[in-house]
Amino acid sequence: MAFESLSEKLSAAFKRLKSKGRLTEADIKASMREIKLSLLEADVNYKVAKNFVANVSEKCLGADVLESLTPAQQVIKIVNEELIALMGGTENAKIRFSSSGPTVIMMCGLQGAGKTTHSAKLAKYFLDRNHRPLLVACDVYRPAAIEQLKIVGAKAGVPVFEEGAIDPVKIAKHALSHAKDYGNDIVILDTAGRLHIDEELMNELRRIKAELSPNEIILVLDAMTGQDAVNVASSFDSSLGIDSVILTKLDGDTRGGAALSVLSVTNKPVKFAGVGEKIGDIEPFHPDRMASRILGMGDMLTLIEKAEKDFDEKEALRLSKKLKENKFDLNDLLSQMQQIKKMGSVKDLIKMLPGAGKIDENAVDERQLYVTEAIILSMTKKEREKPAIINPSRKKRIAAGSGTTVTDVNRLLKQYEQMSKMFKQMNGKKGKMGRFNPSMFGM
Repeated sequence: MAFESLSEKLSAAFKRLKSKGRLTEADIKASMREIKLSLLEADVNYKVAKNFVANVSEKCLGADVLESLTPAQQVIKIVNEELIALMGGTENAKIRFSSSGPTVIMMCGLQGAGKTTHSAKLAKYFLDRNHRPLLVACDVYRPAAIEQLKIVGAKAGVPVFEEGAIDPVKIAKHALSHAKDYGNDIVILDTAGRLHIDEELMNELRRIKAELSPNEIILVLDAMTGQDAVNVASSFDSSLGIDSVILTKLDGDTRGGAALSVLSVTNKPVKFAGVGEKIGDIEPFHPDRMASRILGMGDMLTLIEKAEKDFDEKEALRLSKKLKENKFDLNDLLSQMQQIKKMGSVKDLIKMLPGAGKIDENAVDERQLYVTEAIILSMTKKEREKPAIINPSRKKRIAAGSGTTVTDVNRLLKQYEQMSKMFKQMNGKKGKMGRFNPSMFGM
């Protein structure tokens, strides 16, 4: 989980502040030292951490904080505002689209950062929003790079333009002509990378830039490399001139230093973040939402967007009707669980809830989803529709078929019974079910 380590350390610092009724200047200075150390341990650039703490300290030492009835909350508010500013402000930075002709997006970065995969992820993101992207294989040096782009392109459902190992500039120009002829409104160039930055690589990228004048040059950075990611960003920007950044592996980076440092060091915004291994695991980077996650306040907006993207509207309407008619059965429970699994790890979803920092992660057993699924799938159609008919002998058969115990089966049936009672009570109260959102039942 991104920023997990930083989040824990900041929470500990704020907890000590909250334990004090009123704050003195010494209290604030001590907490600022803790915050600075937390940022440095999270691999945030030293100058960025120093400036951040200086800005926060200046605002925290004002009378509004020291004389406030809830000074600790005021400090957290200031830290939240400064984190948002550090990562780019309250708005998500958008891709610059062409006013005429296809929008050309040039992807660049070092080998191993995830450039080819995230080219396809970005294409999938735009495809899902009614665009017609075209992926272009401009990496003609790395063995199997073209084949890799074809594979991830197929997963994304996006066509790939390739002409083998010829001059990448020619490939890019031919791809743009192809896009105009076939109605592709976005052209994504997967360019070559190296294990390190060299003049040969930069010359090729500059040639492509000069010939095609891309609307957006996106640098793909591995978030887990921390300070190195920021150094790479600075080098690419000074040699080529980038417009924005995609941070990959942000879900696996517990420190998050790159996300907090890139904008300050390069003055280029992070526009997208890779948050998993699936082709759809890419999100617009929202500084305000990320700051909220860092401070343990959750990220309900992203959670809602995930639900809207992954939940089937027809299925939700069908379930809503069944709930109103008191006909909710184990088939419906299974369907909802499968919808939740599409959204990703349950632990990651819980972290988007406000106050999630207080939840013990060890208490969240994701295996239980699979256990419940196995039990329901071991039942007959009639048993799922009418769980009341499940007698002791049926329970033994279901337990044996699912590789579980009768105790597990009993636990599931008891939970189902409690849910059914709750829905009946809600139906009995005028207007309650009309406001019920089936997708939230899944959570």
